[in-house]
Amino acid sequence: MADDEPTAGIADRRDLAVRAAVEQGLVGGADGADPLVCLLDAAGIEASAAALHAAFAAALPAGTPVLHTFAVKAAPLVAVLRLLSRAGLGCETASPGELALARAAGVAPDRTVLDSPAKTTAELREALALGIAVNADNAQELARIDALMASAQSRSPLGLRVNPQIGAGSIGSTSTATATSKFGFALRDEGARARVVAAYAERPWLTRLHTHSGSQGVPLALSARGVRELYELAEEINAAAGRQQVDTLDIGGGLPVNFGSDRETPTFAEYVEVLREAVPGLFAGRYGLVTEFGRALLAKHGLLVARVEYTKSSGTRPIALTHAGVQVATRTVYAPGSWPLRILAYDAKGRPRAGEPAVAQDVAGPACFAGDLLAENRPLPLLNPGDLVVAPDTGAYFFTAHYGYNSLPRPAVHGFRLAPDGVRFTLVRPAQRLSDLVAEAGGNHADALLEP
Repeated sequence: MADDEPTAGIADRRDLAVRAAVEQGLVGGADGADPLVCLLDAAGIEASAAALHAAFAAALPAGTPVLHTFAVKAAPLVAVLRLLSRAGLGCETASPGELALARAAGVAPDRTVLDSPAKTTAELREALALGIAVNADNAQELARIDALMASAQSRSPLGLRVNPQIGAGSIGSTSTATATSKFGFALRDEGARARVVAAYAERPWLTRLHTHSGSQGVPLALSARGVRELYELAEEINAAAGRQQVDTLDIGGGLPVNFGSDRETPTFAEYVEVLREAVPGLFAGRYGLVTEFGRALLAKHGLLVARVEYTKSSGTRPIALTHAGVQVATRTVYAPGSWPLRILAYDAKGRPRAGEPAVAQDVAGPACFAGDLLAENRPLPLLNPGDLVVAPDTGAYFFTAHYGYNSLPRPAVHGFRLAPDGVRFTLVRPAQRLSDLVAEAGGNHADALLEP
């Protein structure tokens, strides 16, 4: 947070930002204003980064090597990665595109981790040449790394990702440590653990061990159980080697987010306490640590602001038709039970419509299918054309992960900070022009399928 930035609670900051976005013509009904805009609270992001650093620093002996990385998939925006880099975080990448974004943000190779279950030989060769940390996902990938390491020297820290197979949380599709998860070496399969221990014995350059067992819907105790399995495996590997071959544990991320209110819970400090109880040896200073949090750092600091274009009723149900739907809230639209969003009502000037009678209504998006709903039968002040609906907690995996259904263009993303003279906005990602959308759809190759 800048020294001259006024402090305010998350709700107050949101209200100030929405009203300023209308007044400054970023969204709303003014001529030229966009009907949909996405906002990121830069100071809030910085505060989350600081809380992450503080939580682990308070629990670890001074001098313990720790690298906190940001899971780029959660918010693949260069300005976000640059901001987090300035706040002391590296990047966890899972594709060539994410790696390119990290490099564009100026994140150093030695502060970058490459994870993915489907790395190509070219991706591995690039990572090893740059000195980027690599977590191998499976035995076939490890064989590729063997071949590359035989022909070249690399500074890359290398390790294996393991799946402790501890079970699922409440959202199956985001549970990565189930018995049949596609990620990592499945430790409880017959003979698998012995093969992992042997892999380290045969390769002195394997010095890391990685797991990611948490996610939205996974309770902290279950996440900590996965980390405990990782720690115990590292101890077993080191005992077999007769030395501390594994010197760093990458414990992933996956801290869930509270989407039900403005309260930020669970906190990083609360997670650290759960880890300390479950895996006390993790905090003895004998192992360096890497973390890979994403949603927990960004979600609470982003919001969608959409204009109500029309209102109607169907079967006596009021419906507000807006410009925010499946393209910016894909998970909510397709799995509303797992990914519900709060919806807040504001008037056309960006003022909260608080204290008004609530009427159950649908808040619908612009896409051409019936299920494109941000909220169904939701009690809200009865919305009118020109009003604004705001979806908070959308800073990760929502508008940063645009879905191109109906060729709906990507909306602009602006960062904001509070200043003594008001709210200052900076452009993070411009709105997608229709000409760019046409070009992406092959507009320059319109005759490609015609007979010559």
